[in-house]
Amino acid sequence: MAAGVVQKFFITSMFMWVAPLAILYGFNHNLFPGLSNLSPHAMTLLSGFVAVISVNIVIAFYICMAMKEPSDKHEPDPKFLADAKASVSQPTGEATTSSQSLKKQE
Repeated sequence: MAAGVVQKFFITSMFMWVAPLAILYGFNHNLFPGLSNLSPHAMTLLSGFVAVISVNIVIAFYICMAMKEPSDKHEPDPKFLADAKASVSQPTGEATTSSQSLKKQE
């Protein structure tokens, strides 16, 4: 399962780099029809805006894929739970004496 998650992350990361660069390349080399009559300033603004939107679309797609991942219920180790409960139920007298000894050392 972890290999699939890493693979999805890698593919999505590649799209986050490739999509905006391809869009900027397409705008700069007039690969999109009907945009040749725009001024250079408008072309730069439009290409940047579309590139940023493409990254946001890739991120939204990745979030949707992550939310569809199966969430298995993880059961904690019983020994760990027993140790944690024992440490919580211990009296706090040791902590008080150690803080008092720290004050004396200062």
